[in-house]
Amino acid sequence: LVLSLAWLGPALGGEDKDEEVTEEEKKEKKEDEVLSDEIKEEDNVLVLHEHNFARALSEHQLLLVEFYAPWCGHCQRLAPAFAQAATELRNESSPARLAKVDAMAQTALATEFGISSYPTLKLFRDGNRTHPLAYTGRMDSQGIVRWMQRRAGPSATLLQDTDTIAAFINSKDLVAIGFFKDLRGEAAQAFFEVAAEMVDMTFGVAEDAELFQAYGLSADTVCLFKKFDERQTNFPVDPERGLDTAELTRLLRVHSLRLVMEFTNETSNEIFSAKIPHHMLLFLNKSSPGQLSLRDGFRAAAGGFRGEVLFVVVDVTGHGADVLPFFGMTAADAPTLRLVRMENNRKYQMEQDNFSDSAIRTFIQAVLDGKVKPHLLSAEPPEDWDKRPVKVLVGKTFEQVAFDETKNVFVKFYAPWCPHCQAMADDWVELAERYKDREDIVIAEMDSTANELENITIHGYPTLHYFPAGPGRKMVEFKGSRDVETFSKFLDNGGTLPEEPPVSEVRGQPPCPGLSPAPAG
Repeated sequence: LVLSLAWLGPALGGEDKDEEVTEEEKKEKKEDEVLSDEIKEEDNVLVLHEHNFARALSEHQLLLVEFYAPWCGHCQRLAPAFAQAATELRNESSPARLAKVDAMAQTALATEFGISSYPTLKLFRDGNRTHPLAYTGRMDSQGIVRWMQRRAGPSATLLQDTDTIAAFINSKDLVAIGFFKDLRGEAAQAFFEVAAEMVDMTFGVAEDAELFQAYGLSADTVCLFKKFDERQTNFPVDPERGLDTAELTRLLRVHSLRLVMEFTNETSNEIFSAKIPHHMLLFLNKSSPGQLSLRDGFRAAAGGFRGEVLFVVVDVTGHGADVLPFFGMTAADAPTLRLVRMENNRKYQMEQDNFSDSAIRTFIQAVLDGKVKPHLLSAEPPEDWDKRPVKVLVGKTFEQVAFDETKNVFVKFYAPWCPHCQAMADDWVELAERYKDREDIVIAEMDSTANELENITIHGYPTLHYFPAGPGRKMVEFKGSRDVETFSKFLDNGGTLPEEPPVSEVRGQPPCPGLSPAPAG
């Protein structure tokens, strides 16, 4: 800083001795501040460094610390929400406080807590420096506030009589209540752990025998009460295995969803975070009364597949319009049905749409039994697909080009909306120009939003795969630096790169998510 000011001084006319003394004093003051354990605040967020970290832990029972890098775009986007959450918690006199550490400047702290990506949030409880808890909530102000509130107070409300429990059940559309004969027992403690994590759900606990009887229970049970679908769903605690937190979390997630969901901006996060392995989709135009009536058969088929298949209605003229390209569809294709296997994004389609509940059940069961082949998207090959240096592949032509035994084929799988793909486009053309006269090397690309392959799943954009010449269906994923010179080394070495020190991923940008149907994903 002092050197910078010295260079700028003459240009700014600040050359006198008094000015130099002032800057020296400022430098000394700044050094004193860094060495001091005094804790400064910015927007109600504690600013921590190596010398005041221990003091912050000793003074605050619950301290959520964000380790950030000034250059990190994700950190910059989180900053306003983090400050808002800090303000809300302070205004309600919560024992929970938020703090931040510049991990680029405070390398000792970053090393101590194993910080390798940004932002990383860790919760320190009761001054414990050795076992911080990883933050698992949403990265927005309300998500942070709720997550901290659950840890600052009891994660579940104690319900002691029938009037209180009835009022508690009626207070929300959805509540989970654990009935335990011993609230200090292992099962109850596991329930409290789940309640602390699932901050978007309201939890209560009861141990009074009268309350067990009022809700038809004789043993420890977790009950989910809803104002829709089944009004009460019971999850008895296995007396031998106890209460498994992961399994209870999954069950509550699954059963908290409506039997048939509508895909909207508000429900999309619920739909995808439920981690249900298959989604059955009914695409319809909600402005058409005839198409709306198809929901009855769709709903009738849903009950037998809860937890295995999530039923979702998609309005092709509403929020669902954005996902239509992902299925190779337009609004004119409605009404129609699709089943998606979420593990690999494979889509399944009836030979002829039949919207009766029995036909839907039969189709789903056939897919689950492996009796239906996936429906693969493919664009039509352009007439000049092989006339330019970069060859354009589609689903229909991929096999014959990529697995040509006389060619080494290097393929870029991309999405038209992906900024990383756009940034790499010129390099890919330059690479193709460099090798256009090589008969044994083909540089190609495929739009993976319009084309799908049966045995290759693309999870992010851009993805680069190399298919070497010779017998067999070999494929090598390229994982090096994405520039023309590195691509050339890779090709000239027959699909391998010489050993080099690993490139840090901290500053790199992750690929665009491959399963997202729209740029916003």
